[in-house]
Amino acid sequence: MDSTASKRGVRLGFRHLIVLIALLFTCACEKPSPKTFQGYVEGEFVYVASPLGGKLETLNPRRGQIVKKGDPLFVLEHALEEAVVREASQKYRQAMDRLANLKKGKRPSEIQAITAKLKSAQAGLELAKLEYDRRVKLSKKQFISQESLDRARTEYRQAQRQVQSVSADLKTAQLGARPDEIKAAEAEADAVSEQLVQAEWNLNQKTQSAQKDGLVFDTYYYSGEWVPPGRPVISLLPPENVKVRFFVPEKTVGRLSLGQNVSVSFDGGGAVPAHIAFISPQAQYTPPVIYSSQTRAKLVFMIEATVEPAIALRLHPGQPVDVSEANEESAHE
Repeated sequence: MDSTASKRGVRLGFRHLIVLIALLFTCACEKPSPKTFQGYVEGEFVYVASPLGGKLETLNPRRGQIVKKGDPLFVLEHALEEAVVREASQKYRQAMDRLANLKKGKRPSEIQAITAKLKSAQAGLELAKLEYDRRVKLSKKQFISQESLDRARTEYRQAQRQVQSVSADLKTAQLGARPDEIKAAEAEADAVSEQLVQAEWNLNQKTQSAQKDGLVFDTYYYSGEWVPPGRPVISLLPPENVKVRFFVPEKTVGRLSLGQNVSVSFDGGGAVPAHIAFISPQAQYTPPVIYSSQTRAKLVFMIEATVEPAIALRLHPGQPVDVSEANEESAHE
């Protein structure tokens, strides 16, 4: 009995030992979560186009050239737009001259003529008054008939009305046009001004300049070709639009955060610092551009990191990179 129990104990202990060895072997074979991830460089391009079509007259930069903000990029034919601007400018000047003329009233020569007419009427009024006063005295002495006195009175009153009429004409001439005429002229001037602004905007759209610094990634037309409205002529890649896109497993994404420092390595450039700018809230399968056997067909999260503008000039869209978590020393740096 003791011999049998002893054999069973040896067998049981041997089995436990095998299980323990198997567990240790399994733990040794499990790979720790990687700290280096595969990715690539992504560029968000700025496509420069004109809302108006036309023949391409001038294409200033070449592919691969660095341009600064404000540098001219291309010019489309604009002879028609220039003619429209000249016509609108002439109409605007005419409208403003008409408005100014209505506000200031009659011309000086016309006012002088009315003033002379008023002086003549006032002189006639003085003469008519003297004649009327003389005939009143004669009538009292019965040297003239009543009819002669009535005629003198009538002429005197007509002279008074003539002076009043010419005075009103002079006042009206000095006041200018009526308020409704001035308001209509102001509305016309505003409408012509809007037409001029639209014409100048159309002319300016035929010349496009760089809105920010960047690399001329590609050009799509040659000088002399017709460019349809809204069709890009040049694509720019500003340094701030260069991003590093990489993918991490679901078990790893929890320890990464926005603003965290990472290190980006690429062929021929060593390692450069970057900062996490975006963490996708949605999981996805490893994209086909990542061919690693360890990460293929795994559930991952897409992450984007940004680099300094000077470093971005060394990166190229589609370029494969390796991204690793920065250590504490580099993070403090």
